[in-house]
Amino acid sequence: MEKTFENALQELEGIVKELESGNVELEVAIDKYTEAMKLAKFCNEKLNDATAKVNKILTEDNELKEFKCE
Repeated sequence: MEKTFENALQELEGIVKELESGNVELEVAIDKYTEAMKLAKFCNEKLNDATAKVNKILTEDNELKEFKCE
């Protein structure tokens, strides 16, 4: 199954809560932190993609055109 933004964000939130608890051994915390950084990067890329799509509008002749708010 392909990872979605929502799944990645939920997983990231879980890791953050776990790390904030302070009940994680150092080596495990390092692994969790590394995974959290990968998830954060994935989420950021998905948000950037979504932003790019939202910034385009469909014109009357079905061509994508850059949207500029004036």
